[in-house]
Amino acid sequence: MKWLRRCAAAFRFLTILPLPGSFGTTEEDLAGSSLFFPVVGLVLGLIAGACAWVLWRIMPPPVAAVLLTFILFSFSGALHLDGLADSADGLFSARSRERILVIMRDSRIGAMGVIALVMVLALKISALSVLGRDEAVRAALLIPISGRCAIVVMMALLPYVRPEGGLGTLFYSRNVKPAALGGLLLLFAAGFLVLGLPGLVVAGAAMAAVVFFALFCRLKIGGATGDTLGASCELAEAFIVLALAALPVALF
Repeated sequence: MKWLRRCAAAFRFLTILPLPGSFGTTEEDLAGSSLFFPVVGLVLGLIAGACAWVLWRIMPPPVAAVLLTFILFSFSGALHLDGLADSADGLFSARSRERILVIMRDSRIGAMGVIALVMVLALKISALSVLGRDEAVRAALLIPISGRCAIVVMMALLPYVRPEGGLGTLFYSRNVKPAALGGLLLLFAAGFLVLGLPGLVVAGAAMAAVVFFALFCRLKIGGATGDTLGASCELAEAFIVLALAALPVALF
């Protein structure tokens, strides 16, 4: 029952999918839920894959790409896009560590936040729009897995840096490293199953982007915040679809 509550807590936090009652809403449930973040990614990937299968049959690829991108960020109520915007405003502000953390707390979006949002969304849409029907379905399966895997990998690599605490502190527990390992195994296994050996390259490209982002966060603020965890999700999703779009060019 404890594991079911923690799994429910992961779905409640990372998605807007309706769950009945108050199952999985306590702080204890949230604290152990990171182990199930990759599971959330797998479920969302199956839903997104089904959506892509339908969209690429009834819509032109550019329109289908826009709609799929909307579906993908709607899964979380744009929570991770908000983290991306806040992270860009703070990390690219050329301010001190303390000031960066203050900027990232600000609910208003600045110029760098807008630029980051536009670039990531444009990258996803343009890369998806050049994929064929089968490739789009494969991409839709992998995108949510890579994003939720990125969150636990960031947590395993970086400490939480807000001294006053925050929502992100709830998810830092002894489960983080097993969650990161499980997420990586799931991502690379899924990549291999849907793409073969090139799938390992695609998954590796997404995780390499996350590692570089983690190093950048360590340099700028010494660790992670809830915003940078959300940003890592968006970056991993963008890089995995970019790698999928580039794969035919690289191979042929």
